[in-house]
Amino acid sequence: MPELPEVETIRSQLAPGLAGRVVKHVTITDERLTRPEPPDAIAGALKGERIADVRRRGKYLIFRLESGRHLLVHLRMTGGFAHPAVDEDTDPHRRATITLDDGSDIAYRDVRRFGTWLLLEPGELEDYLAARIGGEPLERSFTTAAFAKALAGRRTPVKAALLDQKAVAGVGNIYADEALWRAQIHPRRATRTLGMPEVARLRDAVRWALRRGIARQGATLRDYRGANGARGRMQSAFRVYGRAGEPCDRCGTPIEKIRVAGRGTWFCPHCQPFDRERRES
Repeated sequence: MPELPEVETIRSQLAPGLAGRVVKHVTITDERLTRPEPPDAIAGALKGERIADVRRRGKYLIFRLESGRHLLVHLRMTGGFAHPAVDEDTDPHRRATITLDDGSDIAYRDVRRFGTWLLLEPGELEDYLAARIGGEPLERSFTTAAFAKALAGRRTPVKAALLDQKAVAGVGNIYADEALWRAQIHPRRATRTLGMPEVARLRDAVRWALRRGIARQGATLRDYRGANGARGRMQSAFRVYGRAGEPCDRCGTPIEKIRVAGRGTWFCPHCQPFDRERRES
């Protein structure tokens, strides 16, 4: 699933070519993409709109339109954009095409068809996002105190808390595991047992993991590609994710895999011991 680094990579690649361009035509071939709105209604509403810029909030891509509307896109598991689009006739997974006034096409493709497009009217964006996602981890406002407040009182494992978009926006399975390894916190630790020094360490680790992902243009495990068609490089720099049986880069202990919150989870049993007192000793 595209997480914050993958979505930010797509945003940064799309934005320069889209800002100021006018939408000339939209074709949406998958009715699931805009449900419950009919595809033709969304396509018709987008026609003639000028794209002011492309932003990101958590895992959402936000196309800000000069009319004050916003096209809010969630890529879910396998969604992605390509600009300029190529190979229309040979890609069975293309679900929509936006034609711009410079003659170029933006292609939206989605293998598993879980992605969503939502057209919001002026003034609706902030309330919509505030109800669904929490702090933006790479912004100055994501302080240790703010993070501690978002985690306060949670009885769930800390891995589950990181996956909750209301606690921290944009973190998914990959970067949660990488951050917990960096912070030396076991993924099954009860969130409410974390002391403030550990919260501070985890906050810094989340930012470290996401910045590494962005610098490497995301991780390509199967379907993900940037808007320019290139694969990400983060998968070659994982410290724990997907590395069961391989030596930990920090201590050499073999990485283990367990399940937390229903998700495959990788960690170092030496660097991230479950028992709090053992780790602190």
